[in-house]
Amino acid sequence: MSADISIDQKYESAAQAIVKAGGTPLPVNDTLLKLLRFYIEEDDLDFIIAFKAGKSQTLAQLQATSGLYEDRILAKVKTLAGRGVIFNQPNSAGIMVYRLLPLFNVGMFEYTFMGKVEHTERNRKISELFRQLFIELNDMVQQNYDSLIPLLLQGPPVDRTVPVAENIPTGRKVTIKVGESIDASVERIIPTQEVNALIDKFDEIALGHCFCRHHKDLMGTPCRQTKERENCFTFGKSARYTTEQGFARMISKDEARTVLKKAEDDGLVHKAYHPNFDIHKDETSVCNCCRCCCGNGVDNMVAPIINSTNYLAVIDSELCTGCGTCVEKCHTGAAFLNADGKSERTADMCIGCGVCARFCPVNAVSLLEGRRIVRIAPRRTMK
Repeated sequence: MSADISIDQKYESAAQAIVKAGGTPLPVNDTLLKLLRFYIEEDDLDFIIAFKAGKSQTLAQLQATSGLYEDRILAKVKTLAGRGVIFNQPNSAGIMVYRLLPLFNVGMFEYTFMGKVEHTERNRKISELFRQLFIELNDMVQQNYDSLIPLLLQGPPVDRTVPVAENIPTGRKVTIKVGESIDASVERIIPTQEVNALIDKFDEIALGHCFCRHHKDLMGTPCRQTKERENCFTFGKSARYTTEQGFARMISKDEARTVLKKAEDDGLVHKAYHPNFDIHKDETSVCNCCRCCCGNGVDNMVAPIINSTNYLAVIDSELCTGCGTCVEKCHTGAAFLNADGKSERTADMCIGCGVCARFCPVNAVSLLEGRRIVRIAPRRTMK
């Protein structure tokens, strides 16, 4: 890049490269540029700009695009990977590749707060800038609601609900109201729906902190649902990456199950994530989400929730006592009490997580199997 281009212009070009790397689409504004200065030093800007948007590069390709020698590239990669800016793991052929990560979904935000975050002035400044960026992104969506929301609702599922396995009764007769659509004939997307089977699937499992709750802690608004923080899982090469950078630690399958059981006791929802939002590929991670902190939850969402699920909660009105437990525990607001004081749920908002079934004191809730994609638009707050 020409020497007469200013540092500010280089940061803007680096920001454009990071925005094009994937994840949530973002405007390049002052807040984003301020954030990048915490992650990228001035002498690394040309290296960042050399990355092809959203593409993995081998060492040889990176030498050609950056013009740097191998030792300089490896030194920069080591530093930037440790900040969650670059992903560096072998591909399926065993060849080491390097990829620029987005700001979030999944990138710098997640990896920053997945590790052990000290309450330093620097980290508080980073947290505040991310909070400000979320506010600005929400304002942008709300101001362009009519044009953006219909477009965003057409996107692929961001995550996939993995229900609580023990709460999937079999052989139980249930009634689905007329107009509620569920394709029960479709086979499961993958054979490991239940979370314990998912743990069995992987030999490499890493455990890190919940980045959403960690961020909220730094903002002085701790989680109201759980005191647990170390309950975010990564698998396979994602597990290798997060542990190599110090964002997480490798754990046994037994410890993983213990953490998951605690998450279920606290009413958290298991959500699986897949490469490039492709639910046909192996999972890269599982989050245990609360309603008050999760960035992809109804209380915090900026863009629509688009969730893949293979289950739908159904309620036996004869057994229901109207205690309201399912309404209290529901993560999407799908459950409600009708005029008769009995529980119902809105099918279009039910992600089939099984939390309502797990906590129902009279076992009035079951999960019916069938593939669905749930799309929930954010509330409109601006006219």
